[in-house]
Amino acid sequence: MADVAAAAVGAGPEVNTAGNPTDMAMAYLQDENPDGEIPNLNLGELDLTTDEFILDEVDIHIQANLEDDLVKEALKTGVDLRQYSKQVESELQRIEQASIKDYIKESQNIALLHNQITACDSILERMEGMLSGFQSDLSSISSEIQTLQQQSVSMNVRLKNRQAVRSHLSQLVDELVVPGAMISTILDSPVTEQDFLEQLHELNNKINFAKELSFRETLACSDIQDIVDRLKLKAVSKIREFILQKIYSFRKPMTNYQIPQNTLLKYRFFYQFLLANERTVAKEMRDEYVDTMSKIYYSYFKSYSGRLLKVQYEEVADKDDLMGVEDTAKKGFFSKPSLRSRNTIFTVGQRGGILSPAELEGPILVPHTAQRGDSRYPYETLFRSQHYALLDNGCREFLFLSDFFMVTGNAALDLFNSIMGKTLSMFLKSMSTYVSDCYDSIAVFLCIHIVLRFRAVTGKRSIPALDKYWEAVLELLWPRFELILEMNISSIRNTDPQKLGVLDTRPHYITRRYAEFSSAIVSINQTFPNERTNALLGQLLVEVENFVLKMAAEFPSRRDQLIFLMNNYDMMLSVLMERAADDSKEVEGFQQLLLARTQEFIEEILSPPFGGMISFVKEAEALMEKGQLDRLKNDEARITQLVRGLSSSWKQSVEAMSQTS
Repeated sequence: MADVAAAAVGAGPEVNTAGNPTDMAMAYLQDENPDGEIPNLNLGELDLTTDEFILDEVDIHIQANLEDDLVKEALKTGVDLRQYSKQVESELQRIEQASIKDYIKESQNIALLHNQITACDSILERMEGMLSGFQSDLSSISSEIQTLQQQSVSMNVRLKNRQAVRSHLSQLVDELVVPGAMISTILDSPVTEQDFLEQLHELNNKINFAKELSFRETLACSDIQDIVDRLKLKAVSKIREFILQKIYSFRKPMTNYQIPQNTLLKYRFFYQFLLANERTVAKEMRDEYVDTMSKIYYSYFKSYSGRLLKVQYEEVADKDDLMGVEDTAKKGFFSKPSLRSRNTIFTVGQRGGILSPAELEGPILVPHTAQRGDSRYPYETLFRSQHYALLDNGCREFLFLSDFFMVTGNAALDLFNSIMGKTLSMFLKSMSTYVSDCYDSIAVFLCIHIVLRFRAVTGKRSIPALDKYWEAVLELLWPRFELILEMNISSIRNTDPQKLGVLDTRPHYITRRYAEFSSAIVSINQTFPNERTNALLGQLLVEVENFVLKMAAEFPSRRDQLIFLMNNYDMMLSVLMERAADDSKEVEGFQQLLLARTQEFIEEILSPPFGGMISFVKEAEALMEKGQLDRLKNDEARITQLVRGLSSSWKQSVEAMSQTS
């Protein structure tokens, strides 16, 4: 570095500095200052007077400048930097002069542009002011809108609150006000008028409202409490008088009590009003109705049942009218004359028609009309009429109680029993007395099925009031029917064939009784089958079969025995098929018995003239089944003899059988 400085100070123009960049720089500085003074260089942070100057950094900067492409190119070509500098300076001056001339040439445009820019600035400034004003106004409007919205919400809330208060206050005022029309109507109008009923509804609402206000300790309630109480007492008094009048009208003779009941149902709100406001009076009305209707039903049904018994058949079955009892059993001097054959006791005839829907729910019997016409009826007809009247009245009464007195479930059943209980007990007692001395099994069985059908009717009507009564009746009838059936079974089992008179191959009257009775029970039992009944009929069938066999054994010849058996089986089968189903157990049993006895009878008849041929045919059929037809070839002589005998005697044999039969 000392060498560089020395060269920069003392070197003349002749010094060749082309090879050293530092020397070239120093030469340039010397040319720029011919006086030999080196100008003060502003080297920035390069402080050459301080000890902290780092020459290495100067080298780095110089080296970096030397890396420039133009500098490199100039150094390589050996250009004189001073000349190059002057050239550059002159070029810059030329360009500057050209630029100034361009500016002068375009001065008007530049001035115009300046004016336009100034005008635009002014316009934009005004627009900025306007937009700032708009922004300020919008901010103010937004705040005002927000304020208005808050005020609107507040006003809406106040409006709703006032409307709610007004609604409650108007309702309160309306309920507290007792109009004059209500007072005059409750005091002066008859209870049957529609206005009275409407005002009674309004009064009931006011009473309930007054109770509600009293619970809240509302002071305004005391203003109307007195007048409401007076109106309530007046209404209760008029309603009580009206209901008692209708209840007392039930007691008049020949009164159709359905008419006052319908009137009470029309004004069912009267009892509801009493129940809500005067329970004591409501209980009085209910007790009065229960007492009145209980007596009316009891009196009516007691009288009706007594009159029905007067049109019953005078002759009824007794303990001697059993299936196994002979027709000649009651022929003593003091015996009661028989008005009909005992066989009719075991025949259903037209009596089964009572179970048809038309007769089952047909009009009830009118006893005095039947008495005038000297008509008589079996017990099941009277039973049907009596219990259909009970069913019809019981269903109507239960519906009335549930509707008018507003009771359901067990409460309705208890109220119904308090009215009809005495009548139902009378029915059961009367029936128990009759059943204990009844031996007409068909009548009892028909009564059982009448009850079963009536129970289905009440179930279809959804009336449970009579369910327990139906069960009690069945508990009386079923054991009696089974007892009578067992008595008939015993009578057949204990029958002595030798005491039944002259033997006859025609159908026996006992088997005819069985056939009629069994077909009647089976046909009735189809709708509501009962296993106990089927079991007893099975026992009766066994005893009848044994009886027929015992009677057949009394005949000396097998031929007469078979004829007797076939006649009885055929008769029983015909009767059963006429009334019972073709696939019943009884029908199938007698078909098999009749077929077996018929085959045996045919063999019995054909055996004397054609016995050899019959036995040969049976043997041949047996061999054919076993596949041993070759064995028949050994019996050619026997076959020839049988064919010749048959050919010579079959006409005489047929004629003989025809004459015998």
